[in-house]
Amino acid sequence: MNKFKTLLLAAATLIAVSSTAKADIVFATDAAPYPPFTSQNAAGEWEGWEYEAMLGVCAEMNEKCTMVPISWDGIIPALLEKKFDGIFGSMAMNDKRKLQISFSDMYYDSNTVVIGPKSADKNFTPETFKGKTIGVQAGSSNANYAEKYYVPAGATLKAYKGQDEVNADLAAGRIDYTVVDGVSMMSFLASAEGGCCEVYGVIPMDAAVLGNGVGVGLRKEDTALLEKVNAGIKSFATKGGFETLNAKYKLEGLMLTAPKM
Repeated sequence: MNKFKTLLLAAATLIAVSSTAKADIVFATDAAPYPPFTSQNAAGEWEGWEYEAMLGVCAEMNEKCTMVPISWDGIIPALLEKKFDGIFGSMAMNDKRKLQISFSDMYYDSNTVVIGPKSADKNFTPETFKGKTIGVQAGSSNANYAEKYYVPAGATLKAYKGQDEVNADLAAGRIDYTVVDGVSMMSFLASAEGGCCEVYGVIPMDAAVLGNGVGVGLRKEDTALLEKVNAGIKSFATKGGFETLNAKYKLEGLMLTAPKM
């Protein structure tokens, strides 16, 4: 075989391999730890309920997926700039976000709660927050809720990059309350640091601000990927994947709802 034919054969082989190889799907989540959903261990490896859910959904899609950390307050702009393919990061599907991106079907839901220092008085009507400081994660639906209902009543909001920073200031008494997803705070409240505080109660629902559950965020033009992700979520749910993860992470009864397909 002469050199020309050898080159042609090599090129043809490369094209064939390229056409059958699968491209990774890259999903982003919050760079700050968000247990029990997503966090990175000392070796930099991802772990948590949501990370395993992503792997399960991707297996049903017959795709290899990877997760990357992105600062939460810039995660939607980064998606629109095509720095990754989607957001698999406990993102509530509220009206404001739906103007910018599309969402998959819901894959879990949980209640938003108010947490503050241990007290016999669990009143958390808006008037309670007059003169108080509420810590929230910047760019979160919880921050939007507090701004809509508690700031007009006289509260001051203090925004943080991650909920872990909010928790540290709450434990130290530098802020008075936080508005946050209830499930994500269970490990904090069970810790020595979190012994300062407790759940006051579930806040009244406002679907326009808090959304109707959590979904995978995607660019509006990526309709084929949206259909694929929805099929993966449905298949994983039908096989009991979410319930299995609930049991593994002991989330049964903690306001977490896997989708019923």
